[in-house]
Amino acid sequence: MLLDETPLFDPSLLQELDWSGNSVSFSPLISPSSPGEGFLLRPLCTADFNRGFFKVLSELTHTGDVTAEQFIKKFEHMKKTGDYYVVVVEDTNLAQIVATATLITEHKYIHACAKRGRVEEVVVSDVCRGKQLGKLLVSTLTLLSKKLNCYKVTLECSPQNMAFYQKFGFNASAETYMQRRFFD
Repeated sequence: MLLDETPLFDPSLLQELDWSGNSVSFSPLISPSSPGEGFLLRPLCTADFNRGFFKVLSELTHTGDVTAEQFIKKFEHMKKTGDYYVVVVEDTNLAQIVATATLITEHKYIHACAKRGRVEEVVVSDVCRGKQLGKLLVSTLTLLSKKLNCYKVTLECSPQNMAFYQKFGFNASAETYMQRRFFD
C-alpha cells in the first residue's frame, strides 16, 4: 500500500451520524459534515503520514520515530480488523492534520456478545485550540459508538479533563483503572 487517500473506514459512517443525538452545544454550530471554515473531518488515510499526523499526536504523548513502512503496516492491520476508527481534522488550506481521536471497538461475550467502544488519543494542535474541534471529535466518536451498537463507550482522562468529558455524558466509574507499563 502506498501513502494514498484510501480511508481507514467508510466515510459514510461519519456522514450518516444522527447529530440530533448530540448532547453538547456548539457556537457557532459545527458538525462532522461542516466542521468549520477550512476544516475537513474524515477518517485517517495513509497520506496523513506526510500531513503532520504524528506531529499532532506528539502534542499528547511520546510517539517515537515511526517510519512510513511502520505506519502503513499498522494502518493495514487496523483497516483489516474493522475495529479502529481514527478520525482526523485536516486544515484544508495548509493540507495539515490539526486534530485527531480514535474509537476502538472491543468485542465482548457479556451483554449478549455486544461491543464496547473506547475513545482514545483525543488531541487538538495547540494552534487550533478554541475552535471546538475537541468537542467535535468527542461528540462524533460518541455518536459513532452508538451507531456501531456499542453497549457503552469509555475513555480514560486526567482529573483536570473530567469536567470537559462530563459535558458529553461521561461519568466517573466506580471501577478503578490500573495499569502496568512495559514501555514509556
